Amino acid sequence: MADAPILVWLRNDLRLSDNPALHAAAATGRPLLPLHVLDDTTPGAWRPGGACRWWLHHSLDCLAQRLNRRGLPLLLRRGDATVVVADLIEETGAEALYCNSACEPWARRDERRIANLGIEIHRFAGGLLFDPEHVRTSSGTPYRVFTPFWKAALAAPTPGPPLPTPASMVVPARVPVGDALADWSLLPARPDWSGGLRAAWQPGEPHAQDRLAIAVESIVSDYSTFRDRPDRAGTSRLSPYLHMGEISPRQCWHAVLAGIAAAPAAAGGGHEFLRQLLWREFSYHLLVHFPTLPERPFQPKFAAMRYPGTSADLRRWQRGHTGIPIVDAGMRELWQTGWMHNRVRMIAASLLVKNMGVDWRLGAAWFWDTLVDADLANNSASWQWVAGSGADAAPYFRIFNPVLQGRRHDPDGTYVGRWVPELARLPARHIHAPWQAPAPVLAAAGVALGATYPFPCVDLARTRRRALADYRALSGSAPATD
Repeated sequence: MADAPILVWLRNDLRLSDNPALHAAAATGRPLLPLHVLDDTTPGAWRPGGACRWWLHHSLDCLAQRLNRRGLPLLLRRGDATVVVADLIEETGAEALYCNSACEPWARRDERRIANLGIEIHRFAGGLLFDPEHVRTSSGTPYRVFTPFWKAALAAPTPGPPLPTPASMVVPARVPVGDALADWSLLPARPDWSGGLRAAWQPGEPHAQDRLAIAVESIVSDYSTFRDRPDRAGTSRLSPYLHMGEISPRQCWHAVLAGIAAAPAAAGGGHEFLRQLLWREFSYHLLVHFPTLPERPFQPKFAAMRYPGTSADLRRWQRGHTGIPIVDAGMRELWQTGWMHNRVRMIAASLLVKNMGVDWRLGAAWFWDTLVDADLANNSASWQWVAGSGADAAPYFRIFNPVLQGRRHDPDGTYVGRWVPELARLPARHIHAPWQAPAPVLAAAGVALGATYPFPCVDLARTRRRALADYRALSGSAPATD
């Protein structure tokens, strides 16, 4: 039927610009029915965590307003995605569905099932720079180590320029009844814990574009210098916008390339940022080719790893009460803002898994629930990297010393003082290890260990030795490094 609408299935691609599926659908001249499905029911799917649900609400609200200004509705439906699409085919007579390919195992399964419904389905690469199926080793196998993947990606054709927002989009004659966004209850109510998120973030495509424009100059000039400094505004803070697809990696790639071209003498930071974008690509590459990545060790020998940590240890870490200042600062930043500096994520994860002996999957689940950029591919690959079981040549003996890491990356104690205010009056030389500070120094700073701030929850040296022994038992002798 000439008037049958095209279903444009929007998932983690909640934007109008550089949206290949939307662009191609609009180019047909057919009526468009943009659709978002909240699927909390499909077995095997990871239900979005609380912080992501907060972001999703505001992102969908923003997208709906932008579509409405162009005369198009955003149809919201809740349920099994395959069932929802089947129902809409029957309701509207739609003969085609356009979507940007997803990488999560259940999302790829949904695409296969929908293709069997008899509807014409068109998939596009909208969320990545490179198709995970196309970046392969010379023998045709998936990459298992980042550096060769990175080199192969750089040797591949450069990602094309971003697509513009469609100039025109045809409105369907009839729009099915959808859900009201408020009825999805994505926002926390009793209690409303999202005040810190509201203060820290503005979801939506326009804010993503603003964030990129602000970030490019500092990325090109300072990213390589300050990206590991949680006390400095040295990162792009684009990750939640990329996660929800309010901006595309292609837009980021080309904006940074333009910044490099404008300031070639200070381009080191720009190249380092592009490398980090390819780390993101590598994580998706792993998830596509190894879909058990979120649940099982990438290296099977680590399935026998023992985790002596307790639920009390996990709660202490979640609440930022470990007695290790840089870790507590990160966990409190996470709880308040839904985000944590990447260097601190690694330090906090290393303490939980390798010193506290808690299973990496429990840490990953907490990040999944509390991060506004809780991306299944990145979260899973990163936790496995820290745990030593992931895709890396020899990561298992890396045990971060949180005191040395704090002193190196937060040298003035600014970050710790911001998020752990009970330690803010300690001198910088003592703030990362208050248990080593002389009693008069603690008293002058108003710190009473065990009362105003906890003693360390673990003996860092002893638990490091225990972890190394456990890893050596699985992997053979290896050097110990920070």
